[in-house]
Amino acid sequence: MDAVTFLRQYRVGPFAIFDFAASFIAAYLLSPLITWACAKIGIKMSLSSILWLTVPVSVLVHILVGRHTPLTKMVLDVNGYYGVKLVIAVMVYMGVREAFGTLFKL
Repeated sequence: MDAVTFLRQYRVGPFAIFDFAASFIAAYLLSPLITWACAKIGIKMSLSSILWLTVPVSVLVHILVGRHTPLTKMVLDVNGYYGVKLVIAVMVYMGVREAFGTLFKL
């Protein structure tokens, strides 16, 4: 068993703790680069905005590449998991309200 497989065995429900932790750590480490790149195109992105958007962007990327994780399956299920969809929608709102708030008066 390799190290990643070992770390992914620890779960909360169907979600691997390691996956979420790795995503947030990567977003934190890449935040200066993301902030700089967004500033170049006129979008104000703070660390908090980046962290709020980490899970929604991860879901979007998984959908685009065709990798259906338990979370993407929940988001794509049209007949349920409304709580999960609400959490993702709130995370998107919290992430974009600061970045685009002046444009859309959020």
